[in-house]
Amino acid sequence: MLMRTDPFRELDRLTDQLLRPGTWSRPAAMPMDAYRDGEQYVVSFDIPGVSPDALDIDVERNMLTVKAERRPTAHGEGVQVDLSERPLGVFSRQIVLADSLDTERIQADYEAGVLTLRIPIAERAKPRKIAVGAGDTRQEITG
Repeated sequence: MLMRTDPFRELDRLTDQLLRPGTWSRPAAMPMDAYRDGEQYVVSFDIPGVSPDALDIDVERNMLTVKAERRPTAHGEGVQVDLSERPLGVFSRQIVLADSLDTERIQADYEAGVLTLRIPIAERAKPRKIAVGAGDTRQEITG
């Protein structure tokens, strides 16, 4: 259901994720899983530590864009940070969706640091039976 583009894009995404923090002009990528579950397509993004109001999900034609921003936590006075390994900044992912998905009815849920999008399969993409007429008798072909 996803459309593949550049084979080197995944290598670039992993390099950026490991070496650079994300900014609004150059966001870092976020890991995701995508699979079909019955009559819907499910895409899940790992973005722990992001508040729901810092999520931005857009669909334009068949291009899905997910952006999130992880802001630094506020520390009180006199706090000395000894280690800070969790990446901060902006994270983004763009996915080209197949025409067989119904982008008008996407549902989004965010729980335990995982954003899950459920995209229904479009009615026009589901298998259907077509009746074949031959004179007065009709035969049904299933596909």
